[in-house]
Amino acid sequence: QVQVRESGGGSVQTGGSLRLSCAASGDTFDGHNVGWFRQAPGKEREFVAGISWSGSLFNYAPFAQGRFIISRDGAKTTVYLEMNKLKPEDTAVYYCSTGTTFGRLDSEGYDNWGQGTQVTVSS
Repeated sequence: QVQVRESGGGSVQTGGSLRLSCAASGDTFDGHNVGWFRQAPGKEREFVAGISWSGSLFNYAPFAQGRFIISRDGAKTTVYLEMNKLKPEDTAVYYCSTGTTFGRLDSEGYDNWGQGTQVTVSS
């Protein structure tokens, strides 16, 4: 079974950018839907962006549309989340997971979580 590991988090100022990575081990992401999610302190985990198993379909939460881009490398071993125009409200721990569903705006079908990577945006 594929395992995931997130990296690339850090601290940035408002308007800055970060690129998060979700690396696969034990298998590739070939044939797997992959989603990015985030959880802020005191809040529930929420969907951010998803990429389909084929790598050709994408969906985004409304707050991510136009600012974040999800992509997958050609080797199908890493899924990226490029985040631009960051805001303080984007501060959260970001997680990736493989999942059995695509196109939803929640975590239904996703249960293969990594340890997460912290993103902090200061004003």
